[in-house]
Amino acid sequence: MKWLPEEKRKPFLAVVVVTLALLGLISAGLIRSQYAQLSGVKDTLQTATQQLQTMQKNIQTGEVTTKQLEAATALLAQAEENMASGDLYSWAYNLLRLFKQQYKVEIPEMGHPVEGEVYLIPGFPYRQMRLIIAGKAYYHDIGKFVAGIENNYPYLRLTDVKIEPAEGEKLSFKMDLLALIKPDAR
Repeated sequence: MKWLPEEKRKPFLAVVVVTLALLGLISAGLIRSQYAQLSGVKDTLQTATQQLQTMQKNIQTGEVTTKQLEAATALLAQAEENMASGDLYSWAYNLLRLFKQQYKVEIPEMGHPVEGEVYLIPGFPYRQMRLIIAGKAYYHDIGKFVAGIENNYPYLRLTDVKIEPAEGEKLSFKMDLLALIKPDAR
């Protein structure tokens, strides 16, 4: 700083120091806050971009989901076609009369159906019917009958099976037939 006279050096240095201080304050106060704000905008933009991509993916898979829902609805409607409805005793009598023809099973006794709630699954839309059936058959025929009815009718279950000796090699059986009742069928 020899090019400046001595009396002007101090004011010049004061102006330089004040200018640098002002530039430092402007940098710290205004520019950094703008950078922080830009960083927040960048984060918001990334979040919005991710949401947009998720929405686009959902839109693309929407048709597949709709087709899957239609297929599941058709399967449910098909399964509900033969479910218990109307007069439960007549329904159960006709079902057992037609089904037992394929098996060597005698079912002379059939109790009256008792309707109730299904307690295993809360909020289940179906009601349940319980019916006691009794008859006679050979051991293997009873097994085939139970397997056949449960495999052919997914909404039926045979429970509380009691088997006792009867005449000769035949056995007498008593079991509960549990069936789901079609909703809004009554």
